[in-house]
Amino acid sequence: MKDTRLEKKQFGETPEGEKVYKYTLRNVDGMEVDIINYGGIISRWTSKDKDGNQGNIVLNFNDLRSYMEGGAFLGALIGRFANRISNSSFILDKKKYELNKNENENHLHGGEKGFDKVVWNATTRIKMESTSLILTYTSHHMEEGYPGNLDVKVTYTLKDDNALEVQYEASTDRPTIINLTQHSYFNLSADFSRDILDHELLLNAESYLPVDDKMIPIGEYRPVEGTPFEFGKYRTIGDSIFDNDEQLLIGKGYDHCWILDKENGNLELAASLYHWRSGRRLEVYTTEPSIQFYSGNLLSGYCTTDKKIIYGKRQGLCLEPQHYPDSPNQSRFPSVRLDPGTVYRTKTIYKLSVV
Repeated sequence: MKDTRLEKKQFGETPEGEKVYKYTLRNVDGMEVDIINYGGIISRWTSKDKDGNQGNIVLNFNDLRSYMEGGAFLGALIGRFANRISNSSFILDKKKYELNKNENENHLHGGEKGFDKVVWNATTRIKMESTSLILTYTSHHMEEGYPGNLDVKVTYTLKDDNALEVQYEASTDRPTIINLTQHSYFNLSADFSRDILDHELLLNAESYLPVDDKMIPIGEYRPVEGTPFEFGKYRTIGDSIFDNDEQLLIGKGYDHCWILDKENGNLELAASLYHWRSGRRLEVYTTEPSIQFYSGNLLSGYCTTDKKIIYGKRQGLCLEPQHYPDSPNQSRFPSVRLDPGTVYRTKTIYKLSVV
């Protein structure tokens, strides 16, 4: 008998002839998470509202071509290095590595063909109270400019308590750097004609990283208290986003990294997002030391190839657990180095509920 908790369908084919599949994970509550093995993209995620109605809470495209040609890293796995690296270069063991430039002089989210643009190998696993999709990929030495052959495994596990667990693992055959995350755009209203300014956000952080005009951290840990960046208690995103604040003007809204108040490596609450109209709440737990909150400031005109869906400014937001941006070039920041014989392991859990 076919297990209704897991479904696999072909989603398309790349120009190189690689078949891409969509995997639907289901749980006992009726939650469904669609993931395609191109980019490890979460292409749909349904969750009940306060009236018991299921709705998709992540921005998505309808077809593979839209993901291949579209921007914004919609729903994708990000690597080898999430966020920005200044001047698209770093020094490791006294050797300078030049990375591909894909944001002016910066290297952003792994480059021109990061992990969001590759076809991952996929296997599945079903247990009593969970369903998993296991994705693997080998990033070869000097791919996008990074040293080392890097073997990566990402496991998505949907549990019956409405939690989606994302486990990241990687190993290398020579010293390299690594920083992985997930780039879904959430809109808990499940109505993508609405923006996210009415969502209430809590961030478990007392400081954040201010940036320069190239969106690179200046190296300062700045307190959030008394600033538009203070989300120690639930606060509506639209409350301060239009303030005449230098950092908000540079980012055209929120696009910054918050330093989490937690023990390094412990799995703890990083963020909580609440939408009062729908009653949906999203909690984000992570072992990572920081989280990037991006309020969708540059979303404009992203649409499917059939022109049926168009996303505008701030119609989705990202909560991306990760290490700090530009870490390879800033000695004060926690190390992102990975050596042979050690294993990179991080975990993030996204927990949905109704309040």
